[in-house]
Amino acid sequence: MAVAPHFLASRAAIDVLKEGGDAIEAMVAAAATIAMVYPHMTGLGGDAFWLIHEPGQEPVAIDACGGAAARANPWFYAGRGLDTIPVRGPLAANTVAGTVSGWECALALSKRRWNGRMPLSRLFAEAIRYAEQGVPVTGSQMRSTRTKQAELESQPGFREHFLVDGETPQEGSLFFQTKMAATLRHLARAGLDDFYRGELAQTIAADLAACGSPLALADLNGYRAELTKPLALEHSLGKLYNLPPPTQGVVSLMILGILDRMGLNQMEADSADYVHCVVEATKQAFMVRDAYITDPRDMRIDAQDCLKPEFLNPLAKAINLDQALPWGNGRGPGDTVWMGVVDGQGRAVSFIQSIYHEFGSGVVLEQSGLNWQNRGCSFSLQEGALNELKPGRKPFHTLNPALARLHDGRVMVYGTMGGDGQPQTQAAVFTRAMVYGQGLQQAVNAPRWLLGRTWGRASDSLKLEARFTGEVVESLRRRGHQIEILQDFDEAMGHAGAIVWHPDGALEGASDPRSDGGVASF
Repeated sequence: MAVAPHFLASRAAIDVLKEGGDAIEAMVAAAATIAMVYPHMTGLGGDAFWLIHEPGQEPVAIDACGGAAARANPWFYAGRGLDTIPVRGPLAANTVAGTVSGWECALALSKRRWNGRMPLSRLFAEAIRYAEQGVPVTGSQMRSTRTKQAELESQPGFREHFLVDGETPQEGSLFFQTKMAATLRHLARAGLDDFYRGELAQTIAADLAACGSPLALADLNGYRAELTKPLALEHSLGKLYNLPPPTQGVVSLMILGILDRMGLNQMEADSADYVHCVVEATKQAFMVRDAYITDPRDMRIDAQDCLKPEFLNPLAKAINLDQALPWGNGRGPGDTVWMGVVDGQGRAVSFIQSIYHEFGSGVVLEQSGLNWQNRGCSFSLQEGALNELKPGRKPFHTLNPALARLHDGRVMVYGTMGGDGQPQTQAAVFTRAMVYGQGLQQAVNAPRWLLGRTWGRASDSLKLEARFTGEVVESLRRRGHQIEILQDFDEAMGHAGAIVWHPDGALEGASDPRSDGGVASF
């Protein structure tokens, strides 16, 4: 089974599984495909994180997050009259894109552990076909292009790549990425390492230099994705996993750890009490995030320690069930895809891939067609800041793919896009499905909330989809929440998905109706 926020990526993964590929190989096919069919959300010019489960083995994670350029420091920006990093443009394209190295690391693991053998030419086949022959523009891509066109059309390569005769492409019209098709064909022939240490690396570095980015060939040459140990939370229902810093995976686990101490099963599902508790648990976890989470080499605490009972118990006790804690500290938007795959042997992948804001930096490289991320705009130029810009430093990431191994033998992979919303939606999907026993699709469909900032939304209010009852809304207002009502199924809530593997081999999947996704299985 596979799930993705665009159904063609799910189909690409399933086709690989049908031909005998494993979960990792299927995910690489999905990752390449979604970069072609959902190009405003993700691409090869961004970062990625993997969480990989194999029955009988401890889960492993892959950190495919690129660090800041060697030339990227506060003086580089001060010399250009800047005291903050621009959100768009070449000066925002200041970190190495780790995604392709993550694919390489994952495929090496597939080959070593699972005898994976599918060639890149096969894994990229669907992506290349959609890039060359065109794919219908989604409503999501059309809306994002229209909304951001004014701030992006002057960026190098954006107009030529994402607009049609200077206008937003219309929903249903065919969108082509012929340069990206050529880039994928080249990688299939030369190997993924070529992105960092080969002919492609040289063209990438030349194009970045030509447009004014601080990234250089040496930055690409020095990068490799890393296998790492995931964080783990002991939960009453089982063991939950997520990625360590620089991601906010610890935040997602902390929220669920706090909620596990608050007697959710005594509250009505989707009630005001339930929403209030999750929101207040989120605030407690966000305060820890904003005080400590950064590049792991610069962390002042061990993220795993934040998941110990002695750390979580006081946070749960600090929550007032009748009063909201004042808030206004969002970390900013996100633009991401989460995807899940489970193969016939129960091996599972929870995967997330991002270019940060919609369309990333907006810079599209002339020779390769790569749209480069702007993840490094989250760095601070203030000396001593938690996320201070330094050469080689990894930026803070909202990205965090989740995995649960339950005491009853079930395995769940789940996740979403959406900045501050990622940990909150993970909490909603997990608790609805596993604590309250809702069907997986019901847990994803049900009305959601968002405290803080996400893709397309910059305010720090508590946003509720309009499907919540008036009674729930008013109860939350009385507790002091600043409420903002969104659409019934609002894309600002992210594109969630989940797959549950049952001990008898049965699979249950859910895709978000807020996206263009789908569950594919056989």
